[in-house]
Amino acid sequence: MIGRLAARILNTLSGRFLLLTVAFVMLAEVLIFVPSIARFRLDYLQARLEKAQIASLALEAGGVVGADLERELLANAGVFNVVLRRDEVRQLALSSPIPEPVAATYDLRMAGPFDLIRDALDVLWTPKDPVIRVIGQPVQQAGLLIEVTLRQGPLRGEMLDYGLRILLLSALISVITAAMLFFAVRRLMVVPIRRVVRHMQAYAAAPEDARLVITPNARVRELRDAEQALGQMQTELIAAFRQKERLAQLGGAVAKIAHDLRNILTSAQLFADRIEQSADPGVARAAPKLLNSITRAVNLCESTLAFGKAEEHPPRLTRFALRPLLEEVAEAEGLSRETDPACLIDAPAGMMIRADAEQLHRVLSNLVRNARQAIEATGQPGTIELSGGEGEQDWWIRVGDTGPGLPPKAREHLFMAFQGSARKGGSGLGLAIAAELVRGHGGRLDLVRSDAEGTEFMLHLPRSGGIDAGEDSPAGADHPA
Repeated sequence: MIGRLAARILNTLSGRFLLLTVAFVMLAEVLIFVPSIARFRLDYLQARLEKAQIASLALEAGGVVGADLERELLANAGVFNVVLRRDEVRQLALSSPIPEPVAATYDLRMAGPFDLIRDALDVLWTPKDPVIRVIGQPVQQAGLLIEVTLRQGPLRGEMLDYGLRILLLSALISVITAAMLFFAVRRLMVVPIRRVVRHMQAYAAAPEDARLVITPNARVRELRDAEQALGQMQTELIAAFRQKERLAQLGGAVAKIAHDLRNILTSAQLFADRIEQSADPGVARAAPKLLNSITRAVNLCESTLAFGKAEEHPPRLTRFALRPLLEEVAEAEGLSRETDPACLIDAPAGMMIRADAEQLHRVLSNLVRNARQAIEATGQPGTIELSGGEGEQDWWIRVGDTGPGLPPKAREHLFMAFQGSARKGGSGLGLAIAAELVRGHGGRLDLVRSDAEGTEFMLHLPRSGGIDAGEDSPAGADHPA
């Protein structure tokens, strides 16, 4: 149970801050510990040299020192013997038997910081108790050098004791610092973040309830900015949900009206067919116009009903060749190089794309049909161009024509249902549905240009994405200018 509790704490933001704080404080203490332990060793040896120098002064003061006093002076200094050098003369001041040969010599006068650190770590890692020689500079300029021999064991013991105290103190500082940071992070960050999460969850459960819009109160500027952004988004979504609900109700009513109106217009269409057979010349001339008007009204009702059903299935992505699809679209619209308007196709014969062939056929058919109708409305010959290629990131298909271009009003609402129609009597649903189908592929449908020289649409389909993200490799073909 303790393990699960620890895992839960470490999986939280404040828990990870706690762990990182302990780790970083301990790392800092280790970086401090190494030079500290080297300094402790240097101070220890300097103290032994000073005590040895003080003990040697007894000889200068009294001249002759007894064996017992000499042993006491050496034991007090913690050394076996003391050597002073004055005026290039080496003098053995105090001495006692050395139990074993000297294992190492350390000259403190020449030791640099890295030498001291290395020697200190060597003492810690050597569990033996060898006899060592230490050379230093006498205090108060009492000679050229002072040299002593001593056991290394007591030095190592005191260094271990000092290091243990340092590590315990470091651990205590780490725990206190980590706990303070833990509660500070929890207070300043975790609690406000949890508040934002609670508001998001509550809002997701009831997005129409304006009481659930968050009120920013975080003290941290970044968190307050996040709360303000969330509050603004919630407010906008509430308005959008309300508008969507009203539009849905309006759409239901329009669908019912369109259904009934279609039935009425179908009956009127039958009567208009009979009127067209009238012997009255005036009636016969007016009947086709009446029939065309009724036909457009029926088509509008059917388009509205089809758009309102929103039963479009997700794209079924398969790999197929693009050029045969372009040729099939042109043939379905009755277009070729010899027809008027003429249809020119420019796409690599072996280029494969991944898309829903049926939906892409509908998109291209809509664009080609619009281009043909625009050219035919001018009464002048024209050309429709279908081309395709691939770049590093996507496949592209271009549909261009030499028609008169789209009016400004149609360009403003080109891909909006019931608003983007460029011809009289049109519903504007074709391009809206086409753009929606392309977005379902993760691509986009753009109007590149529309002017007196013609109109050009560009369709982009991504090469990567979904389950087959790694299937294709870019061919490096250039994108059209």
